[in-house]
Amino acid sequence: MFIAYLVVTLLAASANAFSATLDFIRYEQVLTNMARVGVPESWITMLGILKAVGAVGLLAGIRVPTIGMAAAAGLVLFFVAAIITHLRGRDYSFGLAIVFLLLAVAALVLRLAVV
Repeated sequence: MFIAYLVVTLLAASANAFSATLDFIRYEQVLTNMARVGVPESWITMLGILKAVGAVGLLAGIRVPTIGMAAAAGLVLFFVAAIITHLRGRDYSFGLAIVFLLLAVAALVLRLAVV
């Protein structure tokens, strides 16, 4: 079970680190999608920081379970909010947010299972 947790956690951390990097470099597609759902461009750095902190927390959680659980729970809330934001903006192209949400949920469930 620990190997499954490790694989999912590393995948979730990598995905969130990559997504945070896209926010930090202000990747055009990200800016376009955020504008479409009404998220101000001034928020992009903070959203990237939240994803980066989540990724680091997932990695730290490999050694300190409480940190990993908190990071995974925070990412779950982040991506639920992202999906709600897309729905409120009547933008139904949130497939990647669902993938990120499922990775965070899986990391949390598996972390709880191996504690």
